[in-house]
Amino acid sequence: MTTSLTSNSTSTVELKPSYNIPVVLIVGSIILLLIGQPVAGGVIGLLGLFLMYQAVTLRLQFTATDLDLVKGDRLLRRFPYSEWQNWRIFWNVVPILFYFKEIKSIHFLPILFEPKTLQACLEERCPRID
Repeated sequence: MTTSLTSNSTSTVELKPSYNIPVVLIVGSIILLLIGQPVAGGVIGLLGLFLMYQAVTLRLQFTATDLDLVKGDRLLRRFPYSEWQNWRIFWNVVPILFYFKEIKSIHFLPILFEPKTLQACLEERCPRID
């Protein structure tokens, strides 16, 4: 069941995708191709297409106890909040990178999800320890 963020923290919130980063990369690659930079344009274009595919297929779900990475109906990875030590969203004006540290690992994710809802869910479900 997916609900809005305004409900309590025991419900599941699924973040909507954000295509900002992939679109900017694809447009940037087209510009590079037009000004005669085929290698750079091709590499950036492929990265943009890859991130677009990820934005279309992957979902982040905030549950009462975990952050779940889901593809379709399949759970790919579960990150229990109890193992989180810290998190941060880089470049608040134009959020592009989400970082969180667990007890045994560090994760960096491009912001392929609605950034304001991501921030609100993080603040509600796993307050930062600075």
